[in-house]
Amino acid sequence: MTTMAQETAVPPVAAASLSAIRRHELAAFLRHRREHLTPEQVGLPRGRRRRTPGLRREEVAQLSAVGVTWYTWLEQARDIQVSVQVLDALARALLLDQSERSHLFQLAGAVDPTPAHACPSITPAIQQVLDQLEPVPACVQNSRYDILAYNRTYGLLLCDLDTVPPEDRNCMILSYTDDDWRSSIVQLQEAQRLMAARFRATMAGHLTEPGCQMLLKRLRAESPEFREVWDRHEVIEHRSRRKEFMNRYVGRVSVDHTDLWLGPEAGSRMVTYTPADEKSRRRLERLHAIALERMPAARA
Repeated sequence: MTTMAQETAVPPVAAASLSAIRRHELAAFLRHRREHLTPEQVGLPRGRRRRTPGLRREEVAQLSAVGVTWYTWLEQARDIQVSVQVLDALARALLLDQSERSHLFQLAGAVDPTPAHACPSITPAIQQVLDQLEPVPACVQNSRYDILAYNRTYGLLLCDLDTVPPEDRNCMILSYTDDDWRSSIVQLQEAQRLMAARFRATMAGHLTEPGCQMLLKRLRAESPEFREVWDRHEVIEHRSRRKEFMNRYVGRVSVDHTDLWLGPEAGSRMVTYTPADEKSRRRLERLHAIALERMPAARA
């Protein structure tokens, strides 16, 4: 008797054929992008003996910190394994935009571990809700603490978030590595401990997810504080709590943190910081006014 699994399974020959097609498409894409990038665009000297206006394979390998032979095999559609870290390095070296980067990861059969500059789940309606909450600071985060969208007041609450590269807009990374962000949290060590414990609880269902693994690896590499907290193996579920921030523009504010989940599963959520007292409310209103003066051009 033929089972449903047998009917829907991809035959080995077909799977191998699909894999070969992907490799050849990936090779052609990398080669085309390399040949249409000039040395000047990536900060390399042109030299006198260059026969083509594009980059050489060894230059892409150098920019990506991979071996020349290995990169040559990649352009030759050899059957080799490509890690998400290498794909990320290639995307940066070849100056891929978000669409090209997504295409690269799809061809390689991998999941992009970094947040997109414009997350597909952030619809204009969700951004409008964030803006309508002003002067209440609010943002949308995913389970990895990537900041996917935010309103003007949140953008100035802990640091000038618009100046932070999109790949670094992550509350965990900022709370362990960014001086401005860290100095704005009144009870920094407690906040770090709780965030790490919640992240560990979240990771239980995403142990093999590349994004979580890369975030964990980066935090362990860049922060001794994180390593010490992480090795405690504490686990805490998400819950609302009161927080205090020392804002550089308006001083100390006390807020109540609330998570509003955007779907049936505990993934993306809207985070709001409602003022806990009248003084904090007035200060957040003043911060919003400052943000309006500073940020229209940057957010236009």
